[in-house]
Amino acid sequence: MQYSLETEQEDDGRWIAEIADLPGVMCYGVTREEAIARTKALALRVLADRLEHGEPVPEMGEVFSVVP
Repeated sequence: MQYSLETEQEDDGRWIAEIADLPGVMCYGVTREEAIARTKALALRVLADRLEHGEPVPEMGEVFSVVP
């Protein structure tokens, strides 16, 4: 599964990035790249928290390879 990350520049010059499929996963940055990096890091923390609590998460075949 791949998540779509959308960015937008605010009127004050800051950038915001968001992953709509993960509610609440959005971050600001001074640059577009910073907003993207922060949002990716937050998304990984959210998915890790869900895993730790036994909640469902999408298959992440492109992110992890499970060795038999």
